[in-house]
Amino acid sequence: MMKSQEIRKIAPEMDPLRLGSGWKPEDLGKPQILIESSFGDSHPGSVHLLELSQEAKKGAAAEGGYGARYFCTDICDGESQGHDGINYSLASRDMMTNMMEIHAGATPFDGGVFIASCDKSMPAHLMAMGRINIPSVAVPGGVMDAGPDLLTLEQIGAYSAMCQRGEISPEKLEYYKQNACPSCGACSFMGTASTMQIMAEALGLALPGSALLPATSGKLREYAFEAGRQAVRLAKANLTPDKIVTMESFENAIMVHAAISGSTNSLLHLPAIAREFGLSIDGETFDRLHRGAHYLLDIRPAGRWPAQYFYYAGGVPRIMEEIRSMLHLDVRTVTGKTLGENLEDLKKNGYYQEGEAYLKKLGLCREDVIRPFDRPFGTDGSIAILKGNLAPEGAVVKHTVVPRSMFQATLRARPFDCEEDAIHAVLTHEIRPGDAVIIRYEGPAGSGMPEMFYTTEAIASDEELGASIALLTDGRFSGASKGPAVGHISPEAAQGGPIALVEEDDLIRLDIPGRRLELVGVKNQEKSPDEMREILRERKKSWKPRPLRYDKGVLKLFAERAVSPMKGGYME
Repeated sequence: MMKSQEIRKIAPEMDPLRLGSGWKPEDLGKPQILIESSFGDSHPGSVHLLELSQEAKKGAAAEGGYGARYFCTDICDGESQGHDGINYSLASRDMMTNMMEIHAGATPFDGGVFIASCDKSMPAHLMAMGRINIPSVAVPGGVMDAGPDLLTLEQIGAYSAMCQRGEISPEKLEYYKQNACPSCGACSFMGTASTMQIMAEALGLALPGSALLPATSGKLREYAFEAGRQAVRLAKANLTPDKIVTMESFENAIMVHAAISGSTNSLLHLPAIAREFGLSIDGETFDRLHRGAHYLLDIRPAGRWPAQYFYYAGGVPRIMEEIRSMLHLDVRTVTGKTLGENLEDLKKNGYYQEGEAYLKKLGLCREDVIRPFDRPFGTDGSIAILKGNLAPEGAVVKHTVVPRSMFQATLRARPFDCEEDAIHAVLTHEIRPGDAVIIRYEGPAGSGMPEMFYTTEAIASDEELGASIALLTDGRFSGASKGPAVGHISPEAAQGGPIALVEEDDLIRLDIPGRRLELVGVKNQEKSPDEMREILRERKKSWKPRPLRYDKGVLKLFAERAVSPMKGGYME
């Protein structure tokens, strides 16, 4: 007997309450499917999800089930930028997961469909799938179209900085702002939203070929319908997510992450998702798997094209075909089949032909977007984990967007205790070539771990600074960020990590190939490792913890309970 039917026997109020919600008597005994989505008028990535929820409900009905739509709307990182709203971003992931747990726990269901598009909603839904552990399918909500001349939203930060420096007119900036988001869907670059949609499929939790479709396409609605049907089938078979997702599934996802030059925020999200499945991965796992991995994707911000071209070139299945020698092809997926079987099925059913037709109209071929395995952009993945006396627990850099001139450098420290002061210094040319801009007290305990997006864009859009300075922070970056940026420095400043002890004109050595981030001098004079150890020990004696920035509400809870960014930044 399915769980929903067991509960009906225990709770006699269940039937009349559902009948009052529009259920018919014949629906009560069907497999009951929880349809979760982040639908809301909050931003382009969620405004269209009601339609997908309705399609999933129809699909469940077509397979003999009954779908109930639940909603937990997400916030938009883009709309939260530049003010304290971004402090809520990472915390919102955990709160959404908690709310979905409440939905499923208060009224048990037999299966689920989890529909989301964006930075925190997609990982929250994947975390919820692991925590709730009912037979479920994830539906990635797709990507928006690019604007005129392939304009995409991640360019707006750079254009804004250029306007502030007087390099473009306010009218030109206004034009860009009015044309950067021409449709619904996740932003059209390989940011966190696009990356996490791809991770849903790479983990085997979404139907093959469903990640990062154009959000306006009928194909996406077809996938949502099929997800509703598949959720009923999985419920009847009792194939729960914990029977699908293994450590090998996460290793596959990380190999795909390397091939697409995915967002560094995945180092927060994949460990948090793994934890819900009773598994443990961290920054070291990423670093190990990225070493020797082939980076193949020519999508912004590291590449040339908007993210909608990803599907045209074959999407996740094509990436997996290219790197299949590095994947575990025998892992199970939500189809009930193995990954290898899914890839063979897609080749037989003509999956690749529609996308190739789009590329042909654009005058492109598949290899213009997804390179073959033997012609990669690089063979060292796309991220590196750095350690040293400045980051004993680690830090992350997306080296595919770092100028080669900054792979190994010794820099002068310019510490700032908040992003606002740092970006002012960059825009007013107080920062000079050879500086290391340090933004601290921006980790989970410091301020909720906001993105340092505007500062990275201000640096990357400055031709001189973008090739001659680094940005180091215990905060994080947008998946759209590019340039010499090192984030997630742990332990964070608010917990007394070495980043809190850095002083003006300290010397910092950045060594990406060597995976090192070290304080190596004071007042522009190099010191020995033993001398630096003693200097930091003396500085730590006079350091005092700061009062929590928030004394109530969600951000107080998050500051008190979030683990290190290198472990996933989730709340314990």
